[in-house]
Amino acid sequence: MPYDEVIIIINILLVLFAVLLFGMIIFIHEFGHFFTAKLSGIRVNEFAVGMGPTLFHVQKGETQYSLRLLPIGGYCAMEGEDESSEDERAFNNKPVWKRIIVVCAGAVMNILLGIVLMMILLGQQPAFTSTTVSQFAKDSALQSAGLKEGDRFYSVDGYRVFTDRDLSFALGTANAASVDIAVVRGKEKLFFHDVKMNTREYNGKPALVLDFYVKPIHKNPWTLLAKSGADTVSTVRLVWYSLVGLVTGRFGMNDMAGPVGAASAISQAASAGLKEGLLPAVNNILLMMMMITVNLGVVNLMPFPALDGGRLVFLLVEAVRGKPVNPKYEGWVHATGFALLMALMLIVTYSDILRLFTGKGLGG
Repeated sequence: MPYDEVIIIINILLVLFAVLLFGMIIFIHEFGHFFTAKLSGIRVNEFAVGMGPTLFHVQKGETQYSLRLLPIGGYCAMEGEDESSEDERAFNNKPVWKRIIVVCAGAVMNILLGIVLMMILLGQQPAFTSTTVSQFAKDSALQSAGLKEGDRFYSVDGYRVFTDRDLSFALGTANAASVDIAVVRGKEKLFFHDVKMNTREYNGKPALVLDFYVKPIHKNPWTLLAKSGADTVSTVRLVWYSLVGLVTGRFGMNDMAGPVGAASAISQAASAGLKEGLLPAVNNILLMMMMITVNLGVVNLMPFPALDGGRLVFLLVEAVRGKPVNPKYEGWVHATGFALLMALMLIVTYSDILRLFTGKGLGG
């Protein structure tokens, strides 16, 4: 078989594998709702992975388990979730604290999965990366600005730095011509304003050069757990910051990706890793999965109708008022939110497909 055909087959298999992995992330999310609902004694009518027409389903007890055509979501349909029900096991008849746990469980499962994936990735490293400067490269811009060995990064352009991931993200999105940096030196916090960083040409644009090195963190079971948790929190912060950037216009439609874009990114990461070997390819996939599952968890907790965060808002209002919001009005809000969400998903998916064929999405 010609080499080009082998590459095409491998890329197709990688895309299919990526879709399966995305489906697994959705499964983990919906399983969080399902598991806590069952523990809470709530009747679950259907547990589905995917949306749209049913490809396969099986009835087991009171619950129908379904696999649906479109890998862009999933759901755990509970009795009395979107309407009033007289069933004593209905969602709407359970104490509000139980319903809050069930609603939040999906996002929590995604973030826990992110921590596990992070531990797998970090566990392969001989040591971890800190945010404390160990030495500088020749002609370092930071050293010229006044930073010294032993300084610990505190913030970059106001973005608080807790981990090396925070530092990489903050420097990667900074304006290299003028960066505000804060460091901790001993017990003192020092500020360096309008630092001009060294740059190099990358894809026709100036890219910031990291002209310093940081101290390693010794690896042991405790530092592995602590670093995994800290890096996952850093990823959550990055997601929120990126969402704010979308709202404020700092990032555009071309920076967004849906299931198609996610599958494409996973397959590209795996393909790039395969050039170095099987393990780098697997690690690239795990890294992409970690980013996607944490994204899904964070976004689902946003206070938007039809998302878990939107339902959480109504439950918190009920907890404060001592009585629920009229189910009819809540249903209207969620139905409107679901329609808007589906419209956004279609737009983002179209942008993903456009990017696959043209290299650019709707935003440019």
